[in-house]
Amino acid sequence: MKITIDTDERKLIIAGESGLKVMDLYSEEAFEVVSHEWLKVGWSLKYSYTYTWLGRPIIQLPEDMFRIQELIFRLKPDVIIETGIAHGGSLVYYAGLCELLGSGRVVGIDIEIRPHNRRAIEGHELFGRITMIEGDSSSEEILAEVARHVDPGEKVLVILDSCHTKEHVRAELEAYHGFVNVGSYIVATDGIMRDLTDVPNGNSEWNTDNPAAAAEEFVLKHPEFEIQRPPWMFNESLLSRDITYWPGAYLLRTA
Repeated sequence: MKITIDTDERKLIIAGESGLKVMDLYSEEAFEVVSHEWLKVGWSLKYSYTYTWLGRPIIQLPEDMFRIQELIFRLKPDVIIETGIAHGGSLVYYAGLCELLGSGRVVGIDIEIRPHNRRAIEGHELFGRITMIEGDSSSEEILAEVARHVDPGEKVLVILDSCHTKEHVRAELEAYHGFVNVGSYIVATDGIMRDLTDVPNGNSEWNTDNPAAAAEEFVLKHPEFEIQRPPWMFNESLLSRDITYWPGAYLLRTA
C-alpha cells in the first residue's frame, strides 16, 4: 500500500491492490489513516518510552492514559489490579488518581520486580496506596495473595499489561475476570500488536498472537462480558475513534 499526502490539493490518496482511493485530507477518514500509520511508526521508534509520571517511567501512549483516567473517574474503583509493573509508572499514575478521588488502592503483580524499581516505588510519595506482589500473575498462589487484598463487595478494575502473548493474556483473563463486578471492566492492553507485523522489530506471528485476539476468544466463552470501549465523557470534535495502543481492550462485565 502507498499513501500520498497532497497538501496542495488537500487530498490523501491510497494506492493498493483494489486501486486508488482518494479522500479529503481534512476528513475524519483521512485522520484515521494518518493516525494509524503514526501509531505504527511511533511504536517502532519507542515513542511511548519518553514519558514519566511523577518521576517514574510509564511507557504508555498519552491518549491511553487519558482514556483510562476517564474510566477510573466514572467507576471510582475501590481496587485497581494491574499485572505488569516494570518501572512502576502506571502504578503511581493509578495511585495518584485514587489519591485525587479520595479513595481506592492499587495492587500490582509482576513475575520479577527489579530491586531498583522496587526501591523507587516503595520510596514514592504515593506508595501508601500501592501493594506489589512478585510472581506468576496467573498462578493459584499469586491469585490467592491478590484476593487477600480485595474485600467482599469492593468494586474492582483489572488492567492486564504483562506478557502480551495470546496464551498468557487468555490465562490472565480466566484468572482475573472473577474479580470484576457488573458494570466494571477488565482491560487487555496492547492489542496494537496485531497491526505491527510489518514494522521494524515487529513479528509476523502477532497477526493472531496478540491480546486483542485473546479478548475476542474470551468473550465467546464468557457471555457475561462484551468488548465495549467506554464512551468518551466529552466530545465536541468531528472524531469518533480512539488513537490507541489498546484496540479491543475493554471488556465490560454486563451480567
